[in-house]
Amino acid sequence: MKSAFKKSILALGLAAGMASAAYAQQGVSDTEVVIGSNGDLSGVFAPFNVQAIKAAQQYFDEVNAAGGVHGRKIKFIVEDHGYQVPKAVQNFNKLVNSDKVFAMILNLGTPHNIAGFKMMEPAKVANISPLTAARQMVEGDITYKYTGLSSYYDQLKAGIEFLAKETGAKEVCAMYFPSDFGLEVYEGTKEKAEELGLKFAAETTHKPDDQDFVGSLTKLREAGCDIVATAVGVRQTIVILGTAKKLGWNDVAFIGSSAGFNTAVAKVPGGVTEGYYAAAGWSDLENRLDSNEELKKWAEGYKAAFNEDPGTAAQLGRAAAVTLVNGLEAAGKDLTPESFQKGMETLEYDDPILNAHIKYGPNDHQGGDAIFISKIEGGVWKEVGQE
Repeated sequence: MKSAFKKSILALGLAAGMASAAYAQQGVSDTEVVIGSNGDLSGVFAPFNVQAIKAAQQYFDEVNAAGGVHGRKIKFIVEDHGYQVPKAVQNFNKLVNSDKVFAMILNLGTPHNIAGFKMMEPAKVANISPLTAARQMVEGDITYKYTGLSSYYDQLKAGIEFLAKETGAKEVCAMYFPSDFGLEVYEGTKEKAEELGLKFAAETTHKPDDQDFVGSLTKLREAGCDIVATAVGVRQTIVILGTAKKLGWNDVAFIGSSAGFNTAVAKVPGGVTEGYYAAAGWSDLENRLDSNEELKKWAEGYKAAFNEDPGTAAQLGRAAAVTLVNGLEAAGKDLTPESFQKGMETLEYDDPILNAHIKYGPNDHQGGDAIFISKIEGGVWKEVGQE
């Protein structure tokens, strides 16, 4: 009797061990997968993040209502770093080591993501569709890195080449945050100018809380800049464009990367931002609503849920959530970091929300490669070029 009892205990222990081994990776159980996000909901890039979280959660709710992915519901935990790196580090520590997330999406900020890699990678936590287009998001060991679209660097190179042909520009300049994000834009701008035989005439650097740009714009104007590339926050972009108009500096073309390609920039009243260019990895939705039924249906559903029109951030949030779910589905029932990687590397599909073709592979963890160049006309982003 005692022997039989011991055997039953041993059997139970083995069964429990097998069950725990099946889900040894954090954030995964029979019924749930935990996903995190560490972004800017209150700082200079909040216009790129707030709607993104709403749209992602909306999609996860739809997936969960339909039974989840392989029987697992998605639990979404979101933290706000306010575009402060020290706060971002605290949030990553909580999400990775306390909340035990399986993967993360929509982590905003280049230096913030770079800081987070130090915690995510040892825990095998995948970083999917971060809200930054820096090349560092898919440099080095890319095992747990999956960026969404083209890089800031490539976007500015394409944008400068387009504007040089359109305007006959001879001198190129830049205004940027002296961070990993800003340096991506600066490097792409300067290198393309040199490739084209143009003069890189001047540059100014800025802090996230700067609001007075009269001195910087005066310096750039005196340097003879024909094109000015910008890599600052959404609010600063608007202030820069408005200040340039007040100074009467109208014979210059300002261009940003995807970090400047935001609905809020286009919708500033009074034509403050008219004429601003941006090079990004997706198309604005406003001009496509009447020609794309799937996009229109999604936009109407978003507005019904949140009583606001979806903009750039909502597009990116929905797209990131779709990519994650597609990866989870492709990974199969036995969800591990390894099976997720294999699943992600098989993905190829067209995203109607972004108007982008998404494809991942074993040596390619950048989903989209296209670059769309748009210009603000009449308060709307209008596509003027594509690479």
